[in-house]
Amino acid sequence: MVRLVVYLLTIALIASGLAWLADRPGTLQIAWQGYDIETSVFRAVVILAALVATLVFLWSVFRALWNSPAAIGHRLLRQREKKGLDALSGGLIAIGAGDSALASRYALQARKTLPHEPLTHLLRAQSAELAGDRAAARRIYEAMLASPETEQLGLRGLFLEAQREGAGEAARQFAARALKANPKLGWSSTALFEQQCKQKDWRAALATLDHAKKSGHIAKAAADRKRGVLLTARAVEAEDDAPDKALAWALEAHALAPDLVPAAVVAGRILASRGNTAKAAKVLQKTWSKSPHPDLASTYAHARIGDSTRDRLDRVRQLAALNPHSIESPIAVASTATEARMYDEARRALEPLLTDRLTQRVAMLMARIEAGENGEKGRVREWLARAMNAARDPVWLADGVISDHWEPTSPVDGRLDAFQWRVPVETTDGKGSEILANKIDELIAIAPVAGTPDAGPSEPAKASGADDIESKLGQPDSDVVEAEPVTVTVKPNGAFPEATANGATGPLPVADDAATVSKRPSPDRAPAARPDAKVFVAPRAPDDPGTDPAEPELEQPVARRNFRTVN
Repeated sequence: MVRLVVYLLTIALIASGLAWLADRPGTLQIAWQGYDIETSVFRAVVILAALVATLVFLWSVFRALWNSPAAIGHRLLRQREKKGLDALSGGLIAIGAGDSALASRYALQARKTLPHEPLTHLLRAQSAELAGDRAAARRIYEAMLASPETEQLGLRGLFLEAQREGAGEAARQFAARALKANPKLGWSSTALFEQQCKQKDWRAALATLDHAKKSGHIAKAAADRKRGVLLTARAVEAEDDAPDKALAWALEAHALAPDLVPAAVVAGRILASRGNTAKAAKVLQKTWSKSPHPDLASTYAHARIGDSTRDRLDRVRQLAALNPHSIESPIAVASTATEARMYDEARRALEPLLTDRLTQRVAMLMARIEAGENGEKGRVREWLARAMNAARDPVWLADGVISDHWEPTSPVDGRLDAFQWRVPVETTDGKGSEILANKIDELIAIAPVAGTPDAGPSEPAKASGADDIESKLGQPDSDVVEAEPVTVTVKPNGAFPEATANGATGPLPVADDAATVSKRPSPDRAPAARPDAKVFVAPRAPDDPGTDPAEPELEQPVARRNFRTVN
């Protein structure tokens, strides 16, 4: 629009000038070299304008002829570039679609038309990777390192290739070189930090994290959390050899992440060993209010050297009051009360958990209480059986791997701060059952000590699991009811016979179709009884589940995934 207005104004000015000259005719006389030229001013102006226009036209024609080779070459170059850009575009689309053959053709065409274009190198490398030719891709990325324009692209490609092949040290070197070439690069700092964490180089990881935080590649809250985890990892490793440094790192980690349990535990242990009970209690209480954990309760209970078991119980009561709604609080009180042989208080602490919140640890504690207080093996076996079917307790879990202690990185992919204290979703068949079995063995080992002094020698091991537990727990107290005569009729098919004792009938398990063995055999009795023989069988207490095998319950098919375990 502006050009049209300027054009019209120019035409109007020229027309006005010519009209002004036409209204004022004059005479222009030129005498030169014997020539006498006389004309009007208007005609002279028109002739001069036509001469100038002719000269401009001739100059334009001459310049076009002079520049025609360059123009032709430029046009051909533009067509070539257009063809190369089309090849690049088509090749990238083919790579995205997963068509390796088409991507290779486009890469070859782009190499012919645009051999020095950085995108051409990228397309060639990507097409080689898509075709499975990793060696060719590495050669292309290495060739990119020679040019400053493509150096960063080549370093990233080589880093990804090293990461795919599991070459951690090579990947770390490529990431470090890329970060040195461009400190503002985000992926290089992140990749270098991850590789340093996988290699457990905590000092270098802290330096890289500080650089990423200053460059704005990571948020302040996330950086503080990661720094706390790294400092905790260093404190755990240096707790025995350099306690001063470990304490400083643990306290700094606790300040950055108050809910980080391992940092508080390490700081509490070192402070307690130095007699600084008040500061240790402050650190442990702060973490307990945010993330209750058994290690915190244990460290807090033993924070003051020389305390009796009742003194430790008083301290644990104070700690449990800080977070009364957590299941760890009553468990901590019950555990400490059991150690102090205050079984009534331990029962009262666990009573709210026995109905809807029963877990394996709660059931094991109840079994320990029964073994220590009354020595009732029937009740102990009952709680052990309930522990096998109770809900899982929280564990240190990361990427499906269960560990018995906290680790700073995941054992699967080396990710920092992967372990979380939580209940596994799926049922495990390996580590969880092994841990529970070890706990049951420990409880069985202490059960005879917790019983009465006149407990008899243990029976020989039997085939069934319940009889094995009974044999390890030892004989009952001396005031048990004497055996009553029982008449047993053995059926030929080995089914459960009908037994009569004191007017009551009920099924009794038999070992085979020829004889039965008394539950508590006497030394002076024959080892086997004939059919229709009378044998002595000790009656079971009302709370004794006996040795009868439980009937299997029908389970709905549920998809399960086994957890891997680390120690």
